[in-house]
Amino acid sequence: MYEQIYQQQNELAKLVERHTGQDGVHATAIPALFLFRQSGVTAPSHGVQRPSLCLVVQGKKDVWLAQERFTYSPTHYLVASVDLPVIAQVVEATEDVPYLALKIELTPGEILDVLRDEEIGNGLNGQAKRAMFVSPIELPLLDAVIRLVRLLDTPKDIDVLAPIYTKEILYRVLQGPHGDVLKQIAIEGSSVYRIRDVIEYIKQNHNRPIRIEELADIAHMSVSSLHRHFKEVTAMSPIQFQKQLRLQEARRLLLTESTDAADVAFQVGYESPSQFSREYSRMFGLPPKEDVKRLRGV
Repeated sequence: MYEQIYQQQNELAKLVERHTGQDGVHATAIPALFLFRQSGVTAPSHGVQRPSLCLVVQGKKDVWLAQERFTYSPTHYLVASVDLPVIAQVVEATEDVPYLALKIELTPGEILDVLRDEEIGNGLNGQAKRAMFVSPIELPLLDAVIRLVRLLDTPKDIDVLAPIYTKEILYRVLQGPHGDVLKQIAIEGSSVYRIRDVIEYIKQNHNRPIRIEELADIAHMSVSSLHRHFKEVTAMSPIQFQKQLRLQEARRLLLTESTDAADVAFQVGYESPSQFSREYSRMFGLPPKEDVKRLRGV
């Protein structure tokens, strides 16, 4: 089996290399599929990990969720089942052996579609679980992923076959040791499904004060229950989650718009520019002005 996995990974690496060619993130003709290439170790980067299955084909990557580190390489895959603010870093890559990876974005509807023919109650009553996990790669899953990526060589087949292969990929993950993590996000009424609604609300309202009672009402939970389930799913409190979104949006605005830090602070919901500067420095390592200069290479 290990020899077969090695051969499959070798083929997948060649496919990703051929369809990227240069460093960066590459969208593909398959809307949910993204390819990545990086010819060197990267600095830590902040972003929001969308619900997705991620495979490293070559190299190694660390993903930090709050204080938890998830490391994965070609022997493992990573899954995020809800939107999560993370820090990611390619930790193993060279010019000769670049980091190669792919991401397949997932939706609750696609997961539910796979579950329709199964007994789905198992994921409903269980405790909320962390919405990110790393699991050993298995040959049937790897085989389905390769068939999906191969479609980039035959674009006329994508519309018919990509949904079929994606459904098989989801099926394989759901059958794996962490399948319940995906089940819960798709099943209406589960604690994770309700936390997903809270996450969406925070995303849409990250720039205004949010009362924890509001969030508890959205989740149909008590305040204490919301705190417990939210932290179990995301590894952070709702307020910490909102703060990460605010600061990431602030950094984006500083890089893309001609505006100063005080204006950005108010745009993302801070009442105090000095508090904004302190929290920005704590998250990104430098005050806003110096951080933007570093990012722009000025």
